[in-house]
Amino acid sequence: MPVMPTPLASQVLIALPALADTNFSRSVALICQHDDDGAMGIVVNRPSEYTLGEVFGQMGVEGGDEALRAQIVLAGGPVHPERGFVLHDGGARWDSTLAITDGLFLTTSRDILEAMAKGEGPDHAIVALGCAGWGSGQLEHEITENDWLTAPADAELLFQLPLDARWHAAAGRIGVDFAHLADYAGHA
Repeated sequence: MPVMPTPLASQVLIALPALADTNFSRSVALICQHDDDGAMGIVVNRPSEYTLGEVFGQMGVEGGDEALRAQIVLAGGPVHPERGFVLHDGGARWDSTLAITDGLFLTTSRDILEAMAKGEGPDHAIVALGCAGWGSGQLEHEITENDWLTAPADAELLFQLPLDARWHAAAGRIGVDFAHLADYAGHA
């Protein structure tokens, strides 16, 4: 599947400290798709109340080592909170996969979870329940209203850093230190 470049796809949105929406306060969201109809992304720094083992159990997927089953599932956003989204490297060999970049993919089909449980999944993957969505022009408006910063995404940010470090780290990638912003003063 060829990668179709879009204006913000493969960028992360970094919520500015003044963003009051509880769904997105201090969030980092990877934009997976962006076109004239709007944008779709996955929040990559919010834990859900579920582990991957619990999701496997609910879906009747067997297998997976202890570390995989203990992996925290992310709260990917307020849209379709009952749907699973797997953000991963390793190609588009699963049934329902969107290529975000040449090396980053989003899959929504069950077969990737089954492959992960068998030890045959991608090298790096995060699972999220729900996604974030913006209507036509909405995201662009929110950016001009200073709700979000944008930065390039990278594998370390998406797959390796602890969840609670991703917001500051994403901002740091573009030289922003939230501790020096007036709206951030007094927030720990």
